[in-house]
Amino acid sequence: MRKKLIFAVAITFLISGIAIPLSLAQDERTAGTQPKNENSYSDTYKQLNLFGEVFERVRSEYVEEKNDQEIIENALNGMLSSLDPHSAYLNEEQFKDMKVETRGQFGGLGIEVTMESGFVKVVSPIDDTPAFRAGIKAGDFITKIDGEPVLGLTLSDAVKKMRGKVGSNIDLEIRREGEETPIDMTITRDIIRIKSVKHKVLGNAGYIRVTSFNQNSAAGVQNAISEIKEELGDKLVGFVLDLRNNPGGLLNQAVEISDIFIEQGEIVSTRGRNEDDTKRDNATPGDLTNGLPIVVLINGGSASASEIVSGALQDHKRAIILGTKSFGKGSVQTVMPLASGNGAIRLTTARYYTPSGRSIQAKGIDPDIVVEQAKIETYEYSNISEADLRGALDKKKNETKAANDNKEDTEENQEEEESQDYQLSRAIDLLNGLHLYGYNNAQAAK
Repeated sequence: MRKKLIFAVAITFLISGIAIPLSLAQDERTAGTQPKNENSYSDTYKQLNLFGEVFERVRSEYVEEKNDQEIIENALNGMLSSLDPHSAYLNEEQFKDMKVETRGQFGGLGIEVTMESGFVKVVSPIDDTPAFRAGIKAGDFITKIDGEPVLGLTLSDAVKKMRGKVGSNIDLEIRREGEETPIDMTITRDIIRIKSVKHKVLGNAGYIRVTSFNQNSAAGVQNAISEIKEELGDKLVGFVLDLRNNPGGLLNQAVEISDIFIEQGEIVSTRGRNEDDTKRDNATPGDLTNGLPIVVLINGGSASASEIVSGALQDHKRAIILGTKSFGKGSVQTVMPLASGNGAIRLTTARYYTPSGRSIQAKGIDPDIVVEQAKIETYEYSNISEADLRGALDKKKNETKAANDNKEDTEENQEEEESQDYQLSRAIDLLNGLHLYGYNNAQAAK
């Protein structure tokens, strides 16, 4: 038994990455002295010894045989996931998948998730993915995967179960706020190809939608601004930057996108355990939008990098933030490849702070103008006007002109009206109002 224990402790030292000279620990015990720091070498040795004993008992006496790798990986996941919902161990396969995801293409359902109260919570569905088309919404809780309860699974285990062969089906049970009964969904897995930036012209405003922050996002925003400016020219009244249901991504892309709109000053700071770990990212001169008004759309599915951009633009008073409160993920995860080559760990190492010093973590970004999402409908009612009276002056001429105007308006704006939502409509109205206000002031000053 002694040999087994020594073997187990040796394994524990290796997987923990802690080098403790055995002779030093023995010398300290012999001398009857303890190190000044609270976590002494001898105490650490005792705890690792405890871990080694439990490892050996599970390895030899658990009702079902488990291989050493499985036990160790589960132990690592338990250690890291108990710290916070975002720290985790990534084995070689998971590490490879993560690197693929940041390049903008991967397999799965197309949802960003976290763990809350033992269940998988949807941070946001990704546009044009199986989950998005199935109707999964930000804030949904996934309670069962293929009939198996999620309660008791780690986040990594749940994500692994949701991934699978492209074309295969997965059954999910969803709990949604306001719904008394669970919602059952069957979704077909697919390759998730993310075009992180989309844009179009809405009236005289430029609309830019950023769905995630991958390595091509900043370049995509720059390209979108250039094409919108080229199309509208002097008619351009401003931009809507849509970050709704954007779960985040690469920090450097959030900084670069913020820098596109900000002339100078801090964009974000990351503060770690020690003061020396503080890092500040600052803007460089130049604003590609030439100071035109910006409205940023956010909601409960806007997280992490989305909150960095909206927080920076809000603090610099460079944009009006419209929508609902963001998710509140203000922690920084560093992916650390392991020297052994056995994957990596994703460890929370710092917190994000906006330029004014606000922490995003668990607080989120409050919009300047709160606008809940709603459906736009035209209210039809009976109303009599001058034109309805028999023999009204210019009636026939007005009828002909109105018919032509309605036909042109229908043909030109049908696609726009179908795609608009309430929050976006309010953002466009706000930009038009800012443009008119600026125009009137400029005229009065002459």
